[in-house]
Amino acid sequence: MKQFLGFIKKEFYHIFRDPRTLLVLFGIPVAQLLIFGYVVTTEVKNISVAILDRSKDDVTREITQKIIESDYFTLTQNLQSDTQIEEVFKTGNIKEVIVFEPNFAQKLGRDGTAQIQLIADASDANTANLIVNYTSAIISDYVQKQNKLQLMPMQIKPEVRMVFNESLQSVYMFVPGTMALILMLVSAMMTSISIAREKELGTMEVLLVSPLKPAQIIIGKVIPYVALAFINAVTIIVLGNLIFGMPVNGSLTLLLAESLLFISLALSLGILISTIAKTQQVAMFISLFALMLPTIMLSGFIFPIENMPVVLQMISHIMPPKYFIIIIKNIMIKGTGFGFVWKETLVLIAMMMVFILLSVKKFKIRLQ
Repeated sequence: MKQFLGFIKKEFYHIFRDPRTLLVLFGIPVAQLLIFGYVVTTEVKNISVAILDRSKDDVTREITQKIIESDYFTLTQNLQSDTQIEEVFKTGNIKEVIVFEPNFAQKLGRDGTAQIQLIADASDANTANLIVNYTSAIISDYVQKQNKLQLMPMQIKPEVRMVFNESLQSVYMFVPGTMALILMLVSAMMTSISIAREKELGTMEVLLVSPLKPAQIIIGKVIPYVALAFINAVTIIVLGNLIFGMPVNGSLTLLLAESLLFISLALSLGILISTIAKTQQVAMFISLFALMLPTIMLSGFIFPIENMPVVLQMISHIMPPKYFIIIIKNIMIKGTGFGFVWKETLVLIAMMMVFILLSVKKFKIRLQ
């Protein structure tokens, strides 16, 4: 029995002396709890809205102020005409436009009713529903409080309109996010084990004595996976369109070019991981842990980034899938061109160059 207890004690020592084991046992659960606790929420916060006030009277200003004073919405822009509505939605920053009809207060006083139109970007159907429901609830609360102070009750019924996805199909959200997730995980994992496999099999010596430079070795390993992952991307686009009815309203050429860019970025990230990891198992573990959870939680795939704490919003800025999802939605759903996604494209290019440079730098020109 004494020997058995000694064996158990030894195992505890082994666990506590290994930082990687402690990270898996305690670090990952704490990180997942914090991320899920802050990210997984059905509330909306800091949603950017625009106001088109054709009346500009005291009542419209009161309603606008009540909406903006809540923690749910932030007034980003005041519009001057209907022609600006589609344009602000295509920029991707505005999630809702609130439109007051002309002579709003006058009609409310004379007829006891007036119209407010709520126009929401339904490229993310769940968020759009939440936004209009929150806005309608704030307006309803304003009406109820005013009716307590007046003899003649008034009525304001918001007219809801969804753009880019009038039928509120969830596929408009899941196809872009799933495409980013699949391309990121598959591409990164395929390459993350490539150099690690060379180390394990002992074939690294052949590469090291060859006349090829480190950059040539890395690029040579990436190119075959680029072609295979690109076929994957085309397959996802075709299946999304034919089976799920996901449209491609913008340029197909631009969509394929952006997909190729994202694939190249994911592969370069996988190569960077493989130059750091010593074994295939470590490379695959890093790929799964460092890419899958952040891609799902912090890219805007399922949960709006605006709802997250500031710290997580800052972290989301370094998540490549975030920018790719924005690009896909703009091209496929909103039908926009390069002029609306050039910033995200430049970010992806910059990230890819950084990963490639780090990979070349980390690549060991002699065996350790």
